[in-house]
Amino acid sequence: MSEEKKGFFGRLVRGLAKTRDNIVAGIDSIFSGFSSIDEDFYEELEEILIMGDIGVDATQKILDSLRAKVKELKVKEPSACKELLMNSIKEQMDVGETAYRFEEERSVVLVIGVNGVGKTTTVGKLAEKLKGQGKKVVLAAADTFRAAAGEQLKEWANRAGVDMIGGQEGADPGAVVYDAVNAARARNADVLLCDTAGRLHNKKNLMEELKKINRILEKEYPEAFRETLVVLDATTGQNALAQAKEFSQAAQITGIILTKMDGTAKGGIAVAIQSELGIPVKYIGVGEAIEDLQKFDAQEFVNALFEGDETC
Repeated sequence: MSEEKKGFFGRLVRGLAKTRDNIVAGIDSIFSGFSSIDEDFYEELEEILIMGDIGVDATQKILDSLRAKVKELKVKEPSACKELLMNSIKEQMDVGETAYRFEEERSVVLVIGVNGVGKTTTVGKLAEKLKGQGKKVVLAAADTFRAAAGEQLKEWANRAGVDMIGGQEGADPGAVVYDAVNAARARNADVLLCDTAGRLHNKKNLMEELKKINRILEKEYPEAFRETLVVLDATTGQNALAQAKEFSQAAQITGIILTKMDGTAKGGIAVAIQSELGIPVKYIGVGEAIEDLQKFDAQEFVNALFEGDETC
C-alpha cells in the first residue's frame, strides 16, 4: 500500500469510527451472543444493519447473500459469519473497472448537488487531482446562483493551476457551459469540470436548468465522454439517499461523491445508495485536505468499517 493510500486508509479508519461504533459493536454482540444461526440471529442482524443506515433494500441483499454462503459452506457457528458478512457487503459495493473511464479520454464531468454538501470544494479537489495526473483541466463556474461560488472556485482554479470559465452572479449557467465547451475545445483540454448551482430537489426551475445544460453539452460537445456526479453529505443519512433518487430523475447520474464521512455515524449510507440506486460511490471525502478525497474502494471501506485494521 502506497504512503498516500496508507495515510488515507488511516484517516478512513478514524473517519468511520462513529459509524463503526453504531454498527459493528451491535453486530459483534450478535456474533458472540448467539449459539446458533437461526431466524432470530438473522432478524437481529437485519435490525442492526437497517439502524446503521445501510437501508432495507441493501440489507435484504446482504442477508440473502449471507444465508446462501452459510448454507453452501455449512457454517454452524455465528462467530464464523463475520468475514462472510463483510464479503457480502463488499460484493454489494464493488465499483468495477470502468468507473473512472472519464480519466482516460476527453470528457466533461458535471457535478451536481444541493448547497452545503461541499460541492464546489469537491470540484476544486477533483481539478487538482486530475491536474496532478497530468491532465489538462478547464473549470466551468456554472453555479451562478450562489454569490460566493464563483470566487470560491476561482481560488481552487488558481491553486490547482487550471483555467476557469465563469459568469457573473445571476448569469445564465447554460451560457457559461457553452463558453466553457468552446474554451475546452480551443485549449485541447482533457477534462471539462462543471460546477453547477446547488439544486434543491424540489426546485423545478433548477432541475429544468440542469436539463438545459445537458442539451447544450449534447449539441456542442458530442464527442466528449459524459460523467455526472452527485455530491451528497453522508451525515444526512437516508436524506442523502432521497436526494440521490430525486437527482437521478432529472439527470443520468453515473456516480456518487460522499463527503463528510468523518463526521457521521451514518456511513452505512454508502452501501444503501449503491444497492438501491445501482449508482456506484466513486469518491469519498473524510476531511478538508485535498488528499482527503479519494477514489472509493469497497475492500478498504468495509475493512475500515469493521476492523479498523490498517494492514488490510
